[in-house]
Amino acid sequence: MNFIQKIYVKAMNGFETLKKDERGSQTLEWIGIAAVIVIIVGVVSQAFSGGDFGTKLVQKFSDLISKIGSGGS
Repeated sequence: MNFIQKIYVKAMNGFETLKKDERGSQTLEWIGIAAVIVIIVGVVSQAFSGGDFGTKLVQKFSDLISKIGSGGS
């Protein structure tokens, strides 16, 4: 029984060491940020590729700019 307890304690100490190890966490954060940027760029490029959504979006921006230029009326 004593032998099994020693193995258990060694295994648990090893897992605790691995759990507290934060090496590479900053790299994962940067990968996540890069993935979000790639997704946003993909959505925007699809929106302005001449589809219906892109056309409506450009029209809304044009209407907004013309309202700003004409005093909001």
